Amino acid sequence: MARKKETKSNKAVAVPIEWYVPDGMITPLASNMVVQVVEDIFKVSFFGIDYPIQIDESMPPPSKIRATCIASVFITPGKMPKFIEALQKNFDKYLSKNQNE
Repeated sequence: MARKKETKSNKAVAVPIEWYVPDGMITPLASNMVVQVVEDIFKVSFFGIDYPIQIDESMPPPSKIRATCIASVFITPGKMPKFIEALQKNFDKYLSKNQNE
């Protein structure tokens, strides 16, 4: 999707976006998510759980497990429909591909 840039004559000009992911970027697993509205902007926070190793099965399970925030992003209301659409399209692709397995 191209980002539009206003020029001096107030005409929108399409400027291509170059998607770049740095080589050393860490990509943790997000097992939980919280969505909030903060001052009319969506805040989406992703959490990962580091499950404790429990070798002795006779020990009681932990009383709580910590979910650590691994990323938090703000999304404007104008971009939220496209964000939801992209998630839904990819989820639908996943379902159609994996339904018969």
